[in-house]
Amino acid sequence: MTASSTPGNRLKKSHKLSIAGVTVVAAAAVSLSLVPGNASADAEAKKVSASVSTAPAAWNIANGSGQASAVTESLTNQSTIADRVAEIHAKQDSAPSTATAKAKADAKAKADAKEKAAAKKKAAAKKRAAEKSKASRSAERKPAYANNLNGWIKEALSIMKKEKIPGTYEGLHRNIIRESSGDPRAINNWDINAKNGVPSIGLLQVIKPTFDTYHVKGTPNSQYHPVANIVAAANYAADRYGTIDNVDSAY
Repeated sequence: MTASSTPGNRLKKSHKLSIAGVTVVAAAAVSLSLVPGNASADAEAKKVSASVSTAPAAWNIANGSGQASAVTESLTNQSTIADRVAEIHAKQDSAPSTATAKAKADAKAKADAKEKAAAKKKAAAKKRAAEKSKASRSAERKPAYANNLNGWIKEALSIMKKEKIPGTYEGLHRNIIRESSGDPRAINNWDINAKNGVPSIGLLQVIKPTFDTYHVKGTPNSQYHPVANIVAAANYAADRYGTIDNVDSAY
């Protein structure tokens, strides 16, 4: 036999290829273990290292062909694991953490609530301002009447006009002077009405049943109130005499 055919410690070409393959696998495992990542990625790297560490034992036992086949399979497995590790890292890099997402959501919710409260407060203030402005305009439109006989008659005439009750300043003034001398607290305690328990009261000396029947809504419900007394009396006179202007004596 020739020297080249003698069995010995010299490595065949297939052996060298197998050793190179295992070396590559070992290097890949080491590189995977050095990639920064989470626990899952580190675990995968450890699996790679473990599988590589067992490769020499299998290689020493198997023949050259089996060694090459085992190395090829190991390389394929390691490539799959490397791809999985890369996928895990890609997902971690692209998606924010749950804690960060929750913190952002909470901050947004607080900001929205604060903005909503501010808008509600602003709307309420705007509404109050509008109501105040409306009340102010209404007050400006409403005439101011003096708190005396002249003012009471003018205010009564304004209400009578709105309610379509006939009468003039002169007719009202003339009857008021005759009945009460212009005193809204005047009361008759001696005539037949007083004896019947319903005395005549106020500027135009109206008894309670007449006042209640002809009282005009919107005026105070009191015989002593000067404007309410005038309007109720004028309303009664219009119903019975056509107008307060036609009354020249007790009515």
